[in-house]
Amino acid sequence: MTSEQVLDLYRESGGLLEGHFRLRSGAHTARFLQSTTVLQDPTRCERLARALAARLATVRADAVVGPAMGGIWLAYEVARQLGLRALFAEKAGGAEPRIRDALSLDPGEKVIAVEDVITRGGSVAGAIAAAEARGATLAAVACIIDRSQAPLPWAVHSLAKLTIPTYPQDECPLCRAGVPLQEV
Repeated sequence: MTSEQVLDLYRESGGLLEGHFRLRSGAHTARFLQSTTVLQDPTRCERLARALAARLATVRADAVVGPAMGGIWLAYEVARQLGLRALFAEKAGGAEPRIRDALSLDPGEKVIAVEDVITRGGSVAGAIAAAEARGATLAAVACIIDRSQAPLPWAVHSLAKLTIPTYPQDECPLCRAGVPLQEV
């Protein structure tokens, strides 16, 4: 699957938004990738996960872990494609992300961490930390779209690399132009 095919899936599903958005980090941007709009369709989710699994075919792992909520569907489907277990890491009550005790993950097992879009890597880092807290080791990191601009501590297998400028609120040209701000 090419980068353009990935973006076409986002466009077709209404998951590539144009406008003025405040990201969770507080930064502003003119384009936003709404992966839940894409991944809620099982056919699109399977297609993206199959392409990611193909990129990860040589990685030896025991499970796939994704951050809740956005990475759960993708982690499940990538795991299904690879014949592995699917796990998720969630935050509870403001605590660090953790993998529920009911989900099996033994010390020494290898995990692939997946995320829909990686920008700064915080969500996927939380999933990795949760797996490592259970004694697992990281085998690979993968995402649908890598839009990171700063170096990350791990190599990322992605279906598309996309540069979308972000701006601190006080330097945002969209704010200065009076474009209405949307929370995402």
